Amino acid sequence: MTELIFYFIAVCTCVFAFLTVTARDIFHCAVWLAFCLLSVAGIYFYLDAEFVGVIQVLVYIGGIITLFIFAIKLTAHIDDKTILQTNKQVLPSALAAAVFFYLLFKVIGFDPWAKIQPDVQVISLKQLGESLMTTYALPFEFISLLLLAAMVGAIVIGKVKR
Repeated sequence: MTELIFYFIAVCTCVFAFLTVTARDIFHCAVWLAFCLLSVAGIYFYLDAEFVGVIQVLVYIGGIITLFIFAIKLTAHIDDKTILQTNKQVLPSALAAAVFFYLLFKVIGFDPWAKIQPDVQVISLKQLGESLMTTYALPFEFISLLLLAAMVGAIVIGKVKR
């Protein structure tokens, strides 16, 4: 029964990912991407990685998808129906994707996954928080400054010139 739940979530992830890249309206693409990321979070929860699942929901769905939707709605004429939404390189890209997935499945198939037993050290959320605020405080703050600079840059680029 638990394998059935995993396969259901995996199929949902694949379907949502397919709908993300095939939808013609960019707003619908963002919504399908949100559902795809939500189903990936479901896989994390299924694999008992609750912290990663919550971060997936908060950061990617709560932050990034919200940013995408605001950018879509605030950008002039991006959702105009007269803009051509098709690609003339469907056949070469489909062929490249098929070759990539074939090679990927061959590599995964030859790897002896059952023999590998990783030495996993389980840490608590308290230990993770302490390491972020002590050992990794400088990289953590650097990333926050980098994100702040990206946000200021997006505001400057998106500002309407008079």
